[in-house]
Amino acid sequence: MTPASWTRRRLLFCAAASLLAPRGALAAGPATRIASLGGAVTEILYRLGAGPRIVAVDTTSLFPAEAMREKPNVGYLRALSAEGLLSVAPDLIIAVEGAGPADALTLVRDAGVRIESVKEPPTPEGVLDKIATVGRLAGLEGEAAALAEEVKARFAALAGQRTRIARPAKALVVLSLQGGRTMVGGAHSTADGILALAGIANAASGLEGFKPMTDEAIVAAAPDTVVMMRNGPEAPKPEAVFAPDSALGRTPAAARRSLVSMDGLYLLGFGPRTPQAATDLMQAVYPDLPRG
Repeated sequence: MTPASWTRRRLLFCAAASLLAPRGALAAGPATRIASLGGAVTEILYRLGAGPRIVAVDTTSLFPAEAMREKPNVGYLRALSAEGLLSVAPDLIIAVEGAGPADALTLVRDAGVRIESVKEPPTPEGVLDKIATVGRLAGLEGEAAALAEEVKARFAALAGQRTRIARPAKALVVLSLQGGRTMVGGAHSTADGILALAGIANAASGLEGFKPMTDEAIVAAAPDTVVMMRNGPEAPKPEAVFAPDSALGRTPAAARRSLVSMDGLYLLGFGPRTPQAATDLMQAVYPDLPRG
């Protein structure tokens, strides 16, 4: 397609899309038709009471369950289409960082729809800021402030629990074991963030972000525990994860049969439930830690 024909196609698309966009999309006042892109954003909107105003979600919006059951699904948040987003006629799109592709979002903006991005640092401060940002964008600042106070208190209780840990265990957060490649969460990832909250050392701290880890590095890292995602009804089985001929099978975690599986969004979503998720992880790894 030549640049000229692309420009004509873009102009035609935006003209047609503007007919789909709701009247008053740029008007002042709280949005009444919100497209929520990102599991934590959707979770926060429901906690704030804005569920009825959500007109579409993405495939990561798995909690609460009614979000995927009742709302139109516009696809994976990093592979969105302008047509799909505009078809639900939103007057506001709230998206986590990394949503895209950029060209699709540009077309949606050109059609007159407001798009706001929400940062996602995997820290308690990041969660509280995310709640405040979503609340402000939805015009629910008071509800957001109340939710933030509740979540902040849970983070404080979690910090108190961490002080009781005498010797931090080492854990490896494994995202997948496909094609002989072990994908793990390294430094500055959401996996690293949740381990820190639970008082657990990251055995993959030598890597940055989510990366494959070699068999030699896994054995050398010697994790005490392996943490995996449970994204369906079936949890990963220790006999498969710690197969004798595998790298994970030659770790202290295998000798202890220490495998923790948790729902992916709950564990790594960094939404309002994060303090509870970190507490559950802490209790699974440190079953003898005093509670209360």
